[in-house]
Amino acid sequence: MRITFIFVQSVPSYPLTKLVTIIKSITAREIFRSCPHVKKQLWGGEFWTDGYFASTVGKHGDEDMIKKYVQNQGKEYLKLHEDRQLSLF
Repeated sequence: MRITFIFVQSVPSYPLTKLVTIIKSITAREIFRSCPHVKKQLWGGEFWTDGYFASTVGKHGDEDMIKKYVQNQGKEYLKLHEDRQLSLF
């Protein structure tokens, strides 16, 4: 499974749900336009799931700090479970 992170800056008064809907709509439309065979391979022809996760970054966060944080997500989890999975075989 591949997880994609999108870093977006918006004004606080714009509804997050509207922003996510726009991003999902535009990206799915462009992928289906450039790769029409993809839609046929998807369950129900939908590119995105219904849910999403959003988090905020304070005014002191910068792009490099966020990139480093995202790249390190899950490394400890993988390290903990990697050895256990291999010990089953």
